[in-house]
Amino acid sequence: MPSCYTDRTSLFPGETVSIHASSTTPDCHLEIARVGAERRVVLNLPVQVGAHARPAHADRDGCGWPVAVEVRVGDDWSSGYYDLLLTDAAGAQTHHYICVKSPADRPGARAVLVLTTNTLQAYNAWGGASAYADVEALMSRRATLPEAMAGAIGRLSTQRPFPPLLLAPPEDMPRLVNGAKRGFEERPWAGADPAWSRAHGQSPYDGSAGFLHKWEHHFVRWAEGEGLALDYLTDYDLDAAPAALAPYDVVVLVGHSEYWSGPQRRAIDHFVESGGRLACFSGNTAFWKVRWEDGGRTLVCHKWKGFEADPLALSDPAEATHLWSHPAFAWPEAATTGLSFLFGGYHRLGLCAARGAGGYTVYRDRHWALEGCDLYYGDVFGDQVPLLGYENDGCPITIGEDGLPAPVARLGTPEGLEIIAMAPAAFAESPSPYRPLIPPEQLEVVAEIAYGSADADAQARVLRGHAVMASFRKGQGEVFNAGTTEWVHGLVAQDPFVTRITRNVLKRFLDAPSRV
Repeated sequence: MPSCYTDRTSLFPGETVSIHASSTTPDCHLEIARVGAERRVVLNLPVQVGAHARPAHADRDGCGWPVAVEVRVGDDWSSGYYDLLLTDAAGAQTHHYICVKSPADRPGARAVLVLTTNTLQAYNAWGGASAYADVEALMSRRATLPEAMAGAIGRLSTQRPFPPLLLAPPEDMPRLVNGAKRGFEERPWAGADPAWSRAHGQSPYDGSAGFLHKWEHHFVRWAEGEGLALDYLTDYDLDAAPAALAPYDVVVLVGHSEYWSGPQRRAIDHFVESGGRLACFSGNTAFWKVRWEDGGRTLVCHKWKGFEADPLALSDPAEATHLWSHPAFAWPEAATTGLSFLFGGYHRLGLCAARGAGGYTVYRDRHWALEGCDLYYGDVFGDQVPLLGYENDGCPITIGEDGLPAPVARLGTPEGLEIIAMAPAAFAESPSPYRPLIPPEQLEVVAEIAYGSADADAQARVLRGHAVMASFRKGQGEVFNAGTTEWVHGLVAQDPFVTRITRNVLKRFLDAPSRV
């Protein structure tokens, strides 16, 4: 089976990308296509590919394979996500991708979709391990889940391929949400169809990132069907080019924008404070702080080990990697997004809100985002999708004398945050007689950060979170946060409430005066 990767993943028209590949059959074919509402092929090319071994520590250090072919991005290639499909003589295929950007002086749209490519890199376990686990050891049963998680790596090379189900799964790959409520005394389960997973060799991490047939792809199909023009950038573009957002009025995030670098956050904060609008249709957003090195060839992401394993933790702790909410950074993610996974959690997954509605309960029915939605106080929407599942963001909450939820302004939560709708969520599973299905998190660390104590009461408090849909003003700009990874599935299901809310958000943000 062939494998390939690129020297970089984001380019302007006229620039050249080098494609590194390996195949046991030398005669291969490369097809490059823009992926949106339709697949538009822009290049077909025969390629001669040599056979190259997977080096040790390829996950950390990259493959070092020679260049198989160089491709110049056409001047007529519009901004978008482009699928690189390499097929060998036997018909075996592999995928990679590039993002084509619009020139800064000639943006193609007022809104830009920032692809969640940092998350994709963090979940990439090709070569053995990812930021989460030694996935190869886990899948071969050489390690238990705790042992595999201990084998996670904190430096991840971009110079390697991706696992097929992470980058290019079939369209019928199951969602990371339980479609039905858990029955009485029913054994908990977690999202994926076990038969499908076994048949396809799916790892527990394959559904958490990627474009094809996943969150961003679904959103782009919907947006192009609505006639909404979008330009495209990657997470790394905001790190490498501080002015990358300068031509735009609206930034859109979709799905699972979990990993942000410091320069990326500064770029988005400056964008919003100077009048930009951030439409966040994502969950678990900006949860982990990461760092780019080697000119974008290495993602540093030590996660929970950030102040133990990261060499910068002592010399320059502000540049270390850990939770964005960690007090060492004094910059909790809620200051940018309004919400945090620390106060949200999972819904309809394992024992986490296993009998939850799967949708939001409305509180502020007169909020501008609900205009024309035929939604009123206490209504539930999205439950048929289900709209809530996998990962959801929230905030500290109190109930005012008016009976409405209000934010508690701490750990970055803005005082002016308007909570539109919410639902229960859990950061982890409660103790039970059942085998845990959600990978164990460090509740004592989270409790200390969220509630100032690591004692049993504080850890129990972490388990009682809420998914929250909210908005707030920041500087001269505005932020809408849907608070869930699964928002786009409401668009896929043509849910009228989710569709109208999405239209309301984008119309308001695009109708506002241009900041450019």
